[in-house]
Amino acid sequence: MRWVTAVRNVSFDVQYGDIFGFVGPNGAGKTTTLKVLMGLVAPTSGSARLFGIRAPSSKALEKVGFLPENPYIYPYLTPTEFVEMCGSLSGIRGSVLRSRTRDVLKKVGILYAADRPARKLSKGMLQRLGLAAALVSDPELLVLDEPMSGLDPVGRKEVRDLIIEERRASRTILFSTHILSDVEALCDRVTILRKGEVVVSGKLDELLHRDTTSTDIQLAELDDEGMAVLARLGVQSLSQGARTVVRVSSGEKLQETLAALMAHNFRILEVASRQETLEDLFVREALG
Repeated sequence: MRWVTAVRNVSFDVQYGDIFGFVGPNGAGKTTTLKVLMGLVAPTSGSARLFGIRAPSSKALEKVGFLPENPYIYPYLTPTEFVEMCGSLSGIRGSVLRSRTRDVLKKVGILYAADRPARKLSKGMLQRLGLAAALVSDPELLVLDEPMSGLDPVGRKEVRDLIIEERRASRTILFSTHILSDVEALCDRVTILRKGEVVVSGKLDELLHRDTTSTDIQLAELDDEGMAVLARLGVQSLSQGARTVVRVSSGEKLQETLAALMAHNFRILEVASRQETLEDLFVREALG
Protein backbone atom coordinates (compact mmCIF):
# COMPACT_ATOMS: atom_id res chain seq x y z
CA MET A 1 0.00 0.00 0.00
CA ARG A 2 1.32 3.44 -0.96
CA TRP A 3 0.62 6.18 1.56
CA VAL A 4 -0.29 9.66 0.36
CA THR A 5 -0.20 12.77 2.54
CA ALA A 6 -3.53 14.43 1.76
CA VAL A 7 -3.16 17.48 4.02
CA ARG A 8 -0.34 18.84 6.14
CA ASN A 9 -0.45 21.47 8.89
CA VAL A 10 -3.83 22.79 7.72
CA SER A 11 -5.09 25.32 10.24
CA PHE A 12 -7.90 27.89 9.99
CA ASP A 13 -10.69 29.39 12.09
CA VAL A 14 -14.27 29.95 11.02
CA GLN A 15 -15.82 32.83 12.93
CA TYR A 16 -19.40 32.74 14.16
CA GLY A 17 -21.80 34.21 11.59
CA ASP A 18 -19.26 34.20 8.75
CA ILE A 19 -19.54 32.75 5.27
CA PHE A 20 -16.19 31.03 4.87
CA GLY A 21 -14.78 29.93 1.51
CA PHE A 22 -12.49 26.89 1.26
CA VAL A 23 -10.86 26.75 -2.17
CA GLY A 24 -8.00 25.08 -4.00
CA PRO A 25 -7.22 23.04 -7.13
CA ASN A 26 -8.42 19.46 -7.53
CA GLY A 27 -6.53 17.24 -5.12
CA ALA A 28 -5.56 20.11 -2.82
CA GLY A 29 -7.17 18.44 0.21
CA LYS A 30 -10.42 20.35 0.63
CA THR A 31 -12.76 17.35 0.81
CA THR A 32 -10.36 15.42 3.05
CA THR A 33 -10.28 18.32 5.50
CA LEU A 34 -14.06 18.55 5.61
CA LYS A 35 -14.31 14.78 6.11
CA VAL A 36 -11.96 15.06 9.08
CA LEU A 37 -14.27 17.69 10.61
CA MET A 38 -17.27 15.41 10.04
CA GLY A 39 -15.54 12.34 11.49
CA LEU A 40 -15.53 10.49 8.17
CA VAL A 41 -11.70 10.42 7.97
CA ALA A 42 -9.37 10.00 10.93
CA PRO A 43 -6.28 12.25 10.89
CA THR A 44 -2.90 10.68 11.61
CA SER A 45 -1.97 13.72 13.70
CA GLY A 46 -3.36 17.03 14.82
CA SER A 47 -6.84 17.87 16.00
CA ALA A 48 -9.99 19.71 14.94
CA ARG A 49 -12.67 21.44 16.97
CA LEU A 50 -16.28 22.34 16.32
CA PHE A 51 -17.87 24.84 18.70
CA GLY A 52 -14.81 24.40 20.90
CA ILE A 53 -15.45 20.64 21.18
CA ARG A 54 -12.89 18.19 19.85
CA ALA A 55 -14.11 16.66 16.57
CA PRO A 56 -15.51 14.25 15.77
CA SER A 57 -18.06 14.56 18.53
CA SER A 58 -21.72 13.58 18.48
CA LYS A 59 -22.48 16.59 20.69
CA ALA A 60 -20.84 19.03 18.25
CA LEU A 61 -22.28 17.35 15.16
CA GLU A 62 -25.80 17.86 16.53
CA LYS A 63 -25.32 21.51 15.54
CA VAL A 64 -23.96 20.79 12.05
CA GLY A 65 -25.67 20.28 8.71
CA PHE A 66 -23.41 18.61 6.14
CA LEU A 67 -23.71 18.37 2.36
CA PRO A 68 -21.04 16.04 0.89
CA GLU A 69 -19.65 16.63 -2.58
CA ASN A 70 -21.55 13.67 -4.03
CA PRO A 71 -24.48 13.01 -1.69
CA TYR A 72 -25.87 9.50 -1.90
CA ILE A 73 -29.65 9.54 -2.01
CA TYR A 74 -31.45 6.23 -1.65
CA PRO A 75 -33.00 5.88 -5.13
CA TYR A 76 -36.23 4.27 -3.96
CA LEU A 77 -37.05 7.00 -1.42
CA THR A 78 -38.91 10.19 -2.24
CA PRO A 79 -37.48 13.57 -1.19
CA THR A 80 -40.01 13.68 1.65
CA GLU A 81 -39.00 10.23 2.90
CA PHE A 82 -35.28 10.92 2.59
CA VAL A 83 -35.36 14.26 4.42
CA GLU A 84 -37.62 12.82 7.14
CA MET A 85 -35.19 9.94 7.57
CA CYS A 86 -32.28 12.41 7.95
CA GLY A 87 -34.31 14.50 10.37
CA SER A 88 -35.21 11.48 12.49
CA LEU A 89 -31.50 10.60 12.77
CA SER A 90 -31.10 14.06 14.34
CA GLY A 91 -33.79 13.27 16.88
CA ILE A 92 -36.67 15.20 15.29
CA ARG A 93 -40.07 13.51 15.44
CA GLY A 94 -43.75 13.87 14.62
CA SER A 95 -45.37 17.04 13.34
CA VAL A 96 -42.17 19.06 13.82
CA LEU A 97 -40.32 16.71 11.48
CA ARG A 98 -43.08 16.81 8.87
CA SER A 99 -43.28 20.61 9.02
CA ARG A 100 -39.51 21.10 8.76
CA THR A 101 -39.29 18.64 5.88
CA ARG A 102 -41.86 20.54 3.90
CA ASP A 103 -40.20 23.87 4.72
CA VAL A 104 -36.71 22.84 3.59
CA LEU A 105 -37.95 21.17 0.41
CA LYS A 106 -39.74 24.40 -0.43
CA LYS A 107 -36.64 26.45 0.45
CA VAL A 108 -34.40 24.50 -1.96
CA GLY A 109 -37.03 24.55 -4.69
CA ILE A 110 -38.07 20.89 -5.04
CA LEU A 111 -41.30 20.76 -3.05
CA TYR A 112 -43.12 20.09 -6.35
CA ALA A 113 -41.21 16.78 -6.56
CA ALA A 114 -41.63 15.84 -2.90
CA ASP A 115 -43.30 12.51 -3.69
CA ARG A 116 -41.25 11.53 -6.74
CA PRO A 117 -38.75 8.63 -6.33
CA ALA A 118 -35.19 9.95 -6.11
CA ARG A 119 -34.10 7.79 -9.05
CA LYS A 120 -36.27 10.00 -11.28
CA LEU A 121 -34.63 13.25 -10.16
CA SER A 122 -31.96 15.11 -12.14
CA LYS A 123 -28.44 15.61 -10.76
CA GLY A 124 -29.25 19.19 -9.89
CA MET A 125 -32.41 18.16 -8.06
CA LEU A 126 -30.46 15.53 -6.12
CA GLN A 127 -27.99 18.25 -5.09
CA ARG A 128 -30.89 20.38 -3.83
CA LEU A 129 -32.26 17.37 -1.96
CA GLY A 130 -28.91 16.87 -0.25
CA LEU A 131 -28.99 20.53 0.77
CA ALA A 132 -32.50 20.10 2.19
CA ALA A 133 -31.28 17.16 4.26
CA ALA A 134 -28.45 19.33 5.62
CA LEU A 135 -30.95 22.02 6.67
CA VAL A 136 -33.68 19.91 8.25
CA SER A 137 -32.07 19.74 11.70
CA ASP A 138 -31.93 23.57 11.89
CA PRO A 139 -28.11 23.55 12.33
CA GLU A 140 -25.94 26.38 13.63
CA LEU A 141 -23.18 25.50 11.15
CA LEU A 142 -23.60 24.46 7.52
CA VAL A 143 -20.68 22.59 5.97
CA LEU A 144 -21.16 22.39 2.21
CA ASP A 145 -18.76 20.56 -0.10
CA GLU A 146 -19.21 21.88 -3.65
CA PRO A 147 -22.85 22.98 -3.09
CA MET A 148 -23.19 24.33 -6.66
CA SER A 149 -22.23 21.02 -8.29
CA GLY A 150 -24.62 19.99 -11.04
CA LEU A 151 -26.67 23.19 -10.90
CA ASP A 152 -27.49 25.38 -13.90
CA PRO A 153 -26.90 29.18 -13.66
CA VAL A 154 -30.38 29.76 -12.22
CA GLY A 155 -29.85 27.01 -9.64
CA ARG A 156 -26.47 28.47 -8.69
CA LYS A 157 -28.02 31.87 -8.09
CA GLU A 158 -30.77 30.32 -5.97
CA VAL A 159 -28.21 28.48 -3.82
CA ARG A 160 -26.14 31.67 -3.45
CA ASP A 161 -29.28 33.50 -2.33
CA LEU A 162 -30.06 30.66 0.08
CA ILE A 163 -26.57 30.86 1.61
CA ILE A 164 -27.05 34.59 2.20
CA GLU A 165 -30.49 33.93 3.67
CA GLU A 166 -29.10 31.28 6.04
CA ARG A 167 -26.42 33.69 7.25
CA ARG A 168 -29.17 36.23 7.97
CA ALA A 169 -30.80 33.50 10.05
CA SER A 170 -27.62 33.51 12.21
CA ARG A 171 -26.11 30.43 10.65
CA THR A 172 -22.40 30.05 9.98
CA ILE A 173 -21.50 28.60 6.57
CA LEU A 174 -18.29 26.85 5.55
CA PHE A 175 -18.25 25.78 1.93
CA SER A 176 -15.72 24.54 -0.60
CA THR A 177 -16.06 25.30 -4.28
CA HIS A 178 -14.19 25.72 -7.55
CA ILE A 179 -16.38 28.68 -8.54
CA LEU A 180 -14.24 31.60 -7.44
CA SER A 181 -16.79 34.25 -8.40
CA ASP A 182 -19.21 32.74 -5.85
CA VAL A 183 -16.57 32.90 -3.12
CA GLU A 184 -15.71 36.51 -3.95
CA ALA A 185 -19.39 37.50 -3.97
CA LEU A 186 -20.36 35.66 -0.78
CA CYS A 187 -17.49 35.14 1.61
CA ASP A 188 -16.12 37.13 4.53
CA ARG A 189 -13.02 34.94 4.87
CA VAL A 190 -11.23 32.47 2.66
CA THR A 191 -8.58 29.76 2.93
CA ILE A 192 -6.73 28.57 -0.17
CA LEU A 193 -5.05 25.17 -0.20
CA ARG A 194 -2.25 24.01 -2.47
CA LYS A 195 -0.94 20.43 -2.37
CA GLY A 196 -2.47 19.85 1.04
CA GLU A 197 -1.15 23.02 2.67
CA VAL A 198 -2.61 26.44 3.38
CA VAL A 199 -1.05 29.09 1.15
CA VAL A 200 -3.47 31.96 1.88
CA SER A 201 -5.94 32.52 4.70
CA GLY A 202 -7.70 35.57 6.03
CA LYS A 203 -10.33 38.22 5.44
CA LEU A 204 -11.09 38.50 1.76
CA ASP A 205 -11.04 42.32 1.78
CA GLU A 206 -7.55 42.28 3.30
CA LEU A 207 -6.18 39.60 0.96
CA LEU A 208 -7.23 41.35 -2.22
CA HIS A 209 -5.27 44.48 -3.05
CA ARG A 210 -8.29 46.56 -3.96
CA ASP A 211 -6.25 49.74 -3.97
CA THR A 212 -3.80 48.35 -6.52
CA THR A 213 -5.29 48.71 -9.96
CA SER A 214 -4.10 47.69 -13.38
CA THR A 215 -5.51 48.50 -16.78
CA ASP A 216 -6.72 46.16 -19.52
CA ILE A 217 -6.25 47.35 -23.10
CA GLN A 218 -8.44 45.32 -25.45
CA LEU A 219 -7.15 44.98 -29.00
CA ALA A 220 -8.66 43.48 -32.14
CA GLU A 221 -7.42 39.95 -32.84
CA LEU A 222 -3.71 39.96 -33.68
CA ASP A 223 -1.72 37.92 -36.17
CA ASP A 224 1.72 36.46 -35.45
CA GLU A 225 3.42 39.71 -36.45
CA GLY A 226 1.26 41.67 -34.00
CA MET A 227 2.02 39.22 -31.19
CA ALA A 228 5.72 39.55 -31.97
CA VAL A 229 5.43 43.33 -31.56
CA LEU A 230 3.80 42.85 -28.15
CA ALA A 231 6.61 40.50 -27.17
CA ARG A 232 9.19 43.15 -28.08
CA LEU A 233 7.28 45.71 -26.02
CA GLY A 234 7.55 43.36 -23.05
CA VAL A 235 3.89 43.63 -22.01
CA GLN A 236 1.63 40.90 -20.60
CA SER A 237 -1.01 39.74 -23.08
CA LEU A 238 -3.70 37.08 -23.23
CA SER A 239 -6.22 35.97 -25.83
CA GLN A 240 -9.94 36.31 -25.13
CA GLY A 241 -11.77 34.90 -28.12
CA ALA A 242 -11.38 37.27 -31.05
CA ARG A 243 -9.62 39.84 -28.88
CA THR A 244 -6.21 40.23 -27.30
CA VAL A 245 -5.94 41.87 -23.89
CA VAL A 246 -2.82 43.71 -22.81
CA ARG A 247 -2.60 44.17 -19.02
CA VAL A 248 -0.36 46.88 -17.58
CA SER A 249 -0.02 48.75 -14.33
CA SER A 250 -1.67 52.14 -14.20
CA GLY A 251 0.41 55.30 -14.47
CA GLU A 252 3.48 55.91 -16.60
CA LYS A 253 3.56 52.30 -17.87
CA LEU A 254 0.03 52.73 -19.21
CA GLN A 255 0.89 55.94 -21.08
CA GLU A 256 4.04 54.37 -22.51
CA THR A 257 2.18 51.23 -23.66
CA LEU A 258 -0.70 53.14 -25.27
CA ALA A 259 1.75 55.34 -27.16
CA ALA A 260 3.64 52.29 -28.44
CA LEU A 261 0.45 50.49 -29.51
CA MET A 262 -0.79 53.52 -31.41
CA ALA A 263 2.61 53.98 -33.03
CA HIS A 264 2.32 50.42 -34.41
CA ASN A 265 -1.27 51.07 -35.60
CA PHE A 266 -2.90 48.53 -33.30
CA ARG A 267 -6.69 48.74 -33.27
CA ILE A 268 -7.61 49.59 -29.65
CA LEU A 269 -11.17 48.56 -28.76
CA GLU A 270 -11.36 49.42 -25.05
CA VAL A 271 -9.27 50.66 -22.15
CA ALA A 272 -10.59 49.72 -18.71
CA SER A 273 -9.10 49.80 -15.21
CA ARG A 274 -9.47 46.71 -13.00
CA GLN A 275 -8.92 45.67 -9.40
CA GLU A 276 -7.40 42.44 -8.16
CA THR A 277 -9.90 39.56 -8.06
CA LEU A 278 -9.95 36.31 -6.15
CA GLU A 279 -9.05 34.58 -9.41
CA ASP A 280 -5.87 36.67 -9.60
CA LEU A 281 -5.00 35.72 -6.02
CA PHE A 282 -5.84 32.06 -6.65
CA VAL A 283 -3.70 31.81 -9.78
CA ARG A 284 -0.80 33.57 -8.09
CA GLU A 285 -0.85 31.58 -4.83
CA ALA A 286 -2.44 28.23 -5.64
CA LEU A 287 -1.21 27.64 -9.17
CA GLY A 288 1.94 29.74 -9.30
